[in-house]
Amino acid sequence: MNEFSKEQMGTLSPSTIMSLHNPHHICISSLTSTSSADLILSSSQFQESKLVPKMKDAIVLYPAPGIGHLLSMVELATTSHIDRISQTTSSISFHRFPYLPFTASPTLGRLANMFEFLSLNDSNVLQSLQQLSEASSIRAVILDSFCTSAFPLARGLGIPTYFFTSFSAAALAAILYLPTIHKQTTKSFKDLPTTVFHIPGLPPLLATHMIEPLLDREDRTYHQSLQFSLDLRKCDGVLTNTFDGLEPIALMAITNGECVTDGPSPSVYCIGPLIADAGEDAPTHKHDCLSWLDQQPSRSVVFLCFGSRGSFSREQVKEIANGLERSGQRFLWVVKIPPVDNKSKEIKEENLVWNDFDLDELMPEGFLERTNNRGMVVKSWAPQVAVLRHQSVGGFVSHVGWNSVLEAVVAGVPMVAWPLHAEQHLNKAVFGREYEDGHWCGAERW
Repeated sequence: MNEFSKEQMGTLSPSTIMSLHNPHHICISSLTSTSSADLILSSSQFQESKLVPKMKDAIVLYPAPGIGHLLSMVELATTSHIDRISQTTSSISFHRFPYLPFTASPTLGRLANMFEFLSLNDSNVLQSLQQLSEASSIRAVILDSFCTSAFPLARGLGIPTYFFTSFSAAALAAILYLPTIHKQTTKSFKDLPTTVFHIPGLPPLLATHMIEPLLDREDRTYHQSLQFSLDLRKCDGVLTNTFDGLEPIALMAITNGECVTDGPSPSVYCIGPLIADAGEDAPTHKHDCLSWLDQQPSRSVVFLCFGSRGSFSREQVKEIANGLERSGQRFLWVVKIPPVDNKSKEIKEENLVWNDFDLDELMPEGFLERTNNRGMVVKSWAPQVAVLRHQSVGGFVSHVGWNSVLEAVVAGVPMVAWPLHAEQHLNKAVFGREYEDGHWCGAERW
């Protein structure tokens, strides 16, 4: 569902409900790890009395870097989504932070560096909220799950503060339960290869399949995630990009208070699926892969795509190619340049859309020629939403990042799960249990 239910609306304050139902102006912020940041502001304009003017109501959205995080929050702030729950017309504007020079520490991981960068913006966040408060009545601040350092700032100003999670409810349940597991062991999860965690709302989960930033207890990101879990209990609510029919077991466990053993659970509001419309912001030139799909039989093509950062070594790319050739199936495969070290599962930021590499050199000799009558290989990127909704696509081999899961579910395309990083092993474990109709299978770490 794309809007709050009546039951959920009943738990929100009247002022927040008014803001959510009457957005008039949205100001959106995006972050990059190297330059500036923006702040998203949603507001509505109304008057309780014709004689007494009232400041515009506003909702502030603060996203984090990362394609998966940014896309869903931007979709939350788009006029098309707001118009579905709004009684007035809406618009979008941007509040941009000053340029912030930042050099990533080589001793920290990517996520730890991102947390560090976000915390450096705290003074900008505070100043922006104070300035916005002078012209608008801020009814709520909605923070990305990585923007934890801004949580006490918004709360300190007396603004109702919500977290927005761009991951599954199952991952949310695991994070809420993290303090309980933290007390049960002093070891890093990566050092517990045979230990099974029993997290409410989830199937039995290997410790090594926990959310990747939590695997190393000595990593700074682990402790930041632990703090996030505690902040979740104090916030005014959690907006999550899912829906009841997709994750009923995890959502019920959270709602029943099973994931927080020593205090109240946060209120959770399902606002998903938040995914971009395949027709929105479409380029004037139709992508070649869509034209190719137009020529294929219905439900005949296997689509392989592993997210914006999913990466395979050169050896793995060749093995995938061999498998596709031997399968005899029609396929559309999005290939990204292998990492420099040939080991990492994630592509570096500067290479996310780089397509200056030779497919012939990367593939087994003669592969492209031998399969050109039934397969297509695309460099770096394809319009995934449009591809999944195309009538020729009958299956999806995916890293099961949460946005990809939602896009496939909405399109009705069965998936083969090949988790790589982040919370993807957890996603595979959960959906492998909840959907026992053969539509899901999982690959172990490779």
